[in-house]
Amino acid sequence: MSFFRNAVAILLLAMLTVTCSKKDIEKNVSEDLTGYVNTFIGTAPLTDPELIGYTPPKNWRVWAGLTYPGVSLPNAMVQLSPITEFGSGAGYEYEDKLIHAFTHTNKGHWNLCNIPVLPISGSTRPNGTYGSKFSHSTESSAPGFYEVLLEDDNIRVKLTSTLRAGFHHYQYASGMDRKVLFDLGKANQHVLNWTVERVGPNALQGFQEVPGETIYFYALLDKHITEIDLYAEGTTDGSTVISIEDGVNDPVSMKIGLSFVSMSNARQNLEHELFHKTFEEVRDEATRQWEQLLSRIQVSGGTRKQTELFYSSLYRAFLWPVLRSDINGEYRDVKGEIQNKGFRYYTKPSLWDTFRNKLVLLSILSPDVTVDVIKSLHDIGGNTGFIPTFFHGDHAAVFITGAYLRGISDFDVRATYELLLNNATKEGGTRPHILEYIEKGYISTPAVSSPDVETKAKAGVSKTLEYAYDDYALSLLAKALGDSASHQLFAERSKNYKNVFDPVTGFMRGRLEDGRWVGDFNPQYPYYEYMYREANAWGRFPFLLRMI
Repeated sequence: MSFFRNAVAILLLAMLTVTCSKKDIEKNVSEDLTGYVNTFIGTAPLTDPELIGYTPPKNWRVWAGLTYPGVSLPNAMVQLSPITEFGSGAGYEYEDKLIHAFTHTNKGHWNLCNIPVLPISGSTRPNGTYGSKFSHSTESSAPGFYEVLLEDDNIRVKLTSTLRAGFHHYQYASGMDRKVLFDLGKANQHVLNWTVERVGPNALQGFQEVPGETIYFYALLDKHITEIDLYAEGTTDGSTVISIEDGVNDPVSMKIGLSFVSMSNARQNLEHELFHKTFEEVRDEATRQWEQLLSRIQVSGGTRKQTELFYSSLYRAFLWPVLRSDINGEYRDVKGEIQNKGFRYYTKPSLWDTFRNKLVLLSILSPDVTVDVIKSLHDIGGNTGFIPTFFHGDHAAVFITGAYLRGISDFDVRATYELLLNNATKEGGTRPHILEYIEKGYISTPAVSSPDVETKAKAGVSKTLEYAYDDYALSLLAKALGDSASHQLFAERSKNYKNVFDPVTGFMRGRLEDGRWVGDFNPQYPYYEYMYREANAWGRFPFLLRMI
């Protein structure tokens, strides 16, 4: 997956001439760059055997980009998007015909999709049957804006958002029997608990608890709430339906502020970012923010399609990591305690997937966000003793070193460096099997008779290569900070990639504990985490090329 993304990026850069300067960043851009962004790219699977290289099994969905077409600002807390299937990554699959709700968090992975909301009309339906048919012909989207017609209830939905709040605009078919469903028993993760309570004639607040965190919300409607019906409160089968006062057939607006700290903070976020603003004002502000970011790279040459691919990819690159601190600066740290340390707290970046590409782009185009992401990683490390990783490898070392060497230094570099040294030398933290790696110069692969794709092991080849590259990055940071002993140590350790290179086959290959090569070697065979991590022997060559 990461290799494919790299190849696409290289191809696009080869086809287009790219310029980026301070002048470009600061100027008022007249060209509508958001018009080149297609937010639906990645929501549909590729099924053409000529394109994907094989014929998919019948009724089997080929992986798509796990993207969502909804609204967000760059690196925002809120990602407000339609969901057609819970538990399906980003929750939106282009071939689906039914929208179940609009959720307020997203990523493109199998968590999040929190606070599902759906406008409905007519009589209340039995639990679990909510949703509406929709057509792509009545659906449109752009950075900061999404629109669709819910056909079953004849409700036109428009969405936009700020950093910490979502703005819903509903046009019902009539001014009668207008309702809104809060389907809080559902999310991409298992919901542990939830509640909704009325706190004014047109206001609600509540929370949704999932493993590891609680998402709080405060909702404000421009119409009075006449009734609240709670079904099986706190359970995964439960939901809440609110009824809105009957009246003229005018649109219904609903603003929802989020917080990962408290309901009062969610209200404060909403009031600060949305309280006196109209839908069009918020939409226009969102468009301007995206125009400002996209304009930091100007492209020329290529076809219209190539330009669309470029700006759509650039747009996607700034949807994660996301904000987790509130307008008052508060956030919950990795221990769940409320903190306020004067910086914006962000989620961990997808380091394993993006340390060599997207995070470099982040540091170039959004250095202020990069500083706070590093401070957030250091904050986690201050509680655990280690700078965290994401999924595999120790690529915070590469991300932080690269950012620092490119001039980003407004963080506690020394303290962050000490935590990275812990990563590289101490067992029980970010680098599994680090003591074996230090002793042998590689991480061994166990002898397994006839391993298959799903065989579980250490992914020893991948870890060895990645730790060696992380060591190289750490050696550069040590050199920049004047730690010559550590510079020499990690520069020497960075050569460990040689220990898993088999000169006979010409491939990176697993080694047993006694140093022998893993037998029955097939460089084409893919493993999930046996010798390699989501790769085969061919897939490890990019690492070798970077080392050389």
